[in-house]
Amino acid sequence: MNRREFARNTGVGLSAIGLMGGQALYAGNNIPKEKKFLKSLKYSMVKTEGTMLDNFKLIKRLGFDGVELDSPNDFDRDEVIEASKKAKLPIPGVIDSVHWKDRLTDPDAGVRAKGLDGLKTAIKDAKAYGSSTVLLVPGRVTKEVAYDVAYKRSQDEIRKVLPMAEEYGVKIAIENVWNMFLFSPLEMARYIDELESDWVGAYFDVGNIVNYGWPEHWIRILGKRIIKVDIKEYSRAIRDKEGPSAGFRPKLGEGDCDWPEVVKALEEVGYNGWTSAEVRGGGEDRLREISQNMDKILGLV
Repeated sequence: MNRREFARNTGVGLSAIGLMGGQALYAGNNIPKEKKFLKSLKYSMVKTEGTMLDNFKLIKRLGFDGVELDSPNDFDRDEVIEASKKAKLPIPGVIDSVHWKDRLTDPDAGVRAKGLDGLKTAIKDAKAYGSSTVLLVPGRVTKEVAYDVAYKRSQDEIRKVLPMAEEYGVKIAIENVWNMFLFSPLEMARYIDELESDWVGAYFDVGNIVNYGWPEHWIRILGKRIIKVDIKEYSRAIRDKEGPSAGFRPKLGEGDCDWPEVVKALEEVGYNGWTSAEVRGGGEDRLREISQNMDKILGLV
């Protein structure tokens, strides 16, 4: 019986096989049992003066359990690692910083190669930081790039890096975004499963779905494929008045995300991992507000 047959016959998803003994990683270690979810944010949200260590200590003091960084980046790797250790603030994941510009679906093979190199750099940084994932937008459907072409082309590129992901122990976490691609949770589940690797899963963004669906539906369908969760809010009423992007304006808990149902769905699929804020950042007061709002909507208080 091969790995896929085992998964099918036992009812255990492929991603779950690679995650047994701890569904998500706490900067390289299993999440403490007393934790329901862990909170992180994107480092790009921090708009304060000071060194990286100063900022990491601030993030920790405001109640966050971790922070995610873009990669490739201009940071000194040793400084990042030192700040993480001294502040006791894990870096659970990194975000591919070139996936929108150097797309894996681009018609130009040279551009795709640059995108793949960026993804490889992100994997190397993730390994150095002790991170468990790299967030990846797999591409974009455009007038020049047909849907079926984007589907196959992005999978072909991702397959090239999966051996490296396994070697480095870093998972590729594919995010649902407004890229005219993977509109359905059924399709996203199929897309991930077709890659046939424990080293790829979903980075599920709650707010991104509200424009055209319901996050709890996606969570229940994606199930164990979800390896990280992004937290943001969305208002359909504001969208209808001011346009799609304006829908992200409300503070966490003040839009159309049904957070009790989202939390319920996450619990149903056995997710107790990282939840990362991806909203408008700011100084200390704004970051404190985000931390407190995350506590409320996720039931952490």
